[in-house]
Amino acid sequence: MWKKKRHLYGKNENYSVVRKLKKEKKINEEFEIMLNGLTIEEILAIKLELAAKMINFKLYGFPIWNSIPDIIKESTLKSALSITRTKGEAARLLGLNKSTFKALVRKYQIDSYFSENA
Repeated sequence: MWKKKRHLYGKNENYSVVRKLKKEKKINEEFEIMLNGLTIEEILAIKLELAAKMINFKLYGFPIWNSIPDIIKESTLKSALSITRTKGEAARLLGLNKSTFKALVRKYQIDSYFSENA
């Protein structure tokens, strides 16, 4: 009997943060290996420390604490699209209905992040 072959990639094939950053030459295999050994909390702390260092540690007035929920939601949306085959699967993974998912994708401009022209 003929079995339908399950495709590894679906409509989300072009939604890969890793692939995008490699293409932009921002990361490489060695970086991925080192990054994999860190916790998400360590990665965020390093990123904030480096950002502060770039402006001589003068982050006063920048609402970091209030921005964290949006930062986390945006990165979670990007990750969900990267690890699923379709937007429907990504919405289900996150426990969101389709309309809420679509609204969040628009709000955080996820499609433009992954577009070739971005």
